Amino acid sequence: MAVPIRGSRVLVTGAGRGLGRVFVRTLIDRGAAKVYASTRSGAPVFGSTAPLRLDITDPGQVAEAAETCSDVNVLINNAGVMHRTPLISAADTEGARAEMETNYFGTLAMCRAFAPVLARNGGGALVNILSAAAWFAMPFNGSYCASKSAEWSLTNAARVELRAQGTLVVGVFASVIDTALSSGGADAPKVSPESVVQQTLAAVEAGEQEVLADSRSQAVKAAVPTDLDDIYPGVQSLWDAGAQG
Repeated sequence: MAVPIRGSRVLVTGAGRGLGRVFVRTLIDRGAAKVYASTRSGAPVFGSTAPLRLDITDPGQVAEAAETCSDVNVLINNAGVMHRTPLISAADTEGARAEMETNYFGTLAMCRAFAPVLARNGGGALVNILSAAAWFAMPFNGSYCASKSAEWSLTNAARVELRAQGTLVVGVFASVIDTALSSGGADAPKVSPESVVQQTLAAVEAGEQEVLADSRSQAVKAAVPTDLDDIYPGVQSLWDAGAQG
């Protein structure tokens, strides 16, 4: 189910900045026939793309996008939000609801709307930009972790459902990508958005189902079977130090 990038018709959500903007630029450079660059405002990202107004939490806009982008054979679900709120000690659940509405329900809406589009266009590829946070819960950012864990499960289930129609489903995992979304966060090693994009497009062209974009995401996934011993003692120490400070 490998899909060549050259000549493809691609929709990138959340294309206005950061990783999405790099996806758009790289797809153009690598010969994609058409790149729909979606933002909430619909403002052009680059002159040679097809700008698209799209809020993935708006069912009407998602349905309209599926009609407008009926030639798409690659969908890159990049749009997401992060509010950096804990689950229990946050003032309310608004941040958690917003993250789940975008990162999980919004991505699910896009998958459902574009699955038949991809099927009509030969199967193609569906790419979900996930996070190493899908595999462990950092309580300072607990609601985001929960939304990404849900999106990871969504990705695995969609892969099973869409295999028969020939659609490649790719989950992309990184720890901290060097974009505005990660600014002000923990002082952790960051992977460049260019590296994540190149690895993702290489996976699409090779028919690979998963991208572990940096050493930290690789280490976290490897530790999942023993996470209570290998991950959470350190997380607990960080949380306790923050609570005391």
